[in-house]
Amino acid sequence: MIYKSKIGDIDLGRITRLYPAVVVDLNGEIAEMSLEWVELYGDKVKIKSFVLVFDFTPVHKEVKDRMTLEFETKDELMSVMQEVSQLFQN
Repeated sequence: MIYKSKIGDIDLGRITRLYPAVVVDLNGEIAEMSLEWVELYGDKVKIKSFVLVFDFTPVHKEVKDRMTLEFETKDELMSVMQEVSQLFQN
C-alpha cells in the first residue's frame, strides 16, 4: 500500500519501523528525541519540528534507509499518523 505524502509516495509495505519524534535544539546541538522525552524535558530545549519517520532499514543493517515527514505542530503530526494508521487497518 502506498501513502501519498508531500515528499512523495511512501511504500508502507516496506516499513520496518514507524515512529513519531521531535527535532530539538539543545545549545546548538540538533537531535531527534521521542515525544515522551520532550514531554518530560521539553522546557530545556527549543523544539524545531515534529517528524514522522518511515524506516525501511532491514534488521541488523548499518546503512539507514528512511523517509521523514516534517511538521510545524504536534497536531499536524498526529493527524498524519491517523491517516497512515487507517491505511494499515484497511
